[in-house]
Amino acid sequence: MEWINDLQGKTVGLDTAPLIYFIEENPTYLEAVRLFFEAMDRGDFAVVTSTITLLEVLVHPLRSNNRELAAEYRDILLNSRLMTMEVSNTIAEQAARLRATHNIRTPDAIQISAALNAGASHFFTNDVRLPAISSIQIISLDSLI
Repeated sequence: MEWINDLQGKTVGLDTAPLIYFIEENPTYLEAVRLFFEAMDRGDFAVVTSTITLLEVLVHPLRSNNRELAAEYRDILLNSRLMTMEVSNTIAEQAARLRATHNIRTPDAIQISAALNAGASHFFTNDVRLPAISSIQIISLDSLI
């Protein structure tokens, strides 16, 4: 896929939804997210997310007492090439500026701020509510399929 090649050598911010689609094998998005994570594993590009992703992905497994799924999420977020950034004061302040400027939700602002702080040029999501942000290119899964 051409969009994967366009990310070569770059840093990409990762939202929660693409990770969920990959781990839980969502049939609509599986091919696209599989290609993305395979390229990440090869080191074609760096991928960064925030601890907000850990919070969001663990809710369902914890509610359903699915320890295996929770462990799978923890493993990819904490023990893989995927960089998971803690929410620092710098990230929080930048997220506040993003919220003020673009009127986006707090989790989205934190995710994008973490990506920007890691030097990301792209943000991989499936959130169609995100506006265009001049400092980072939003890649929506639905636009790829």
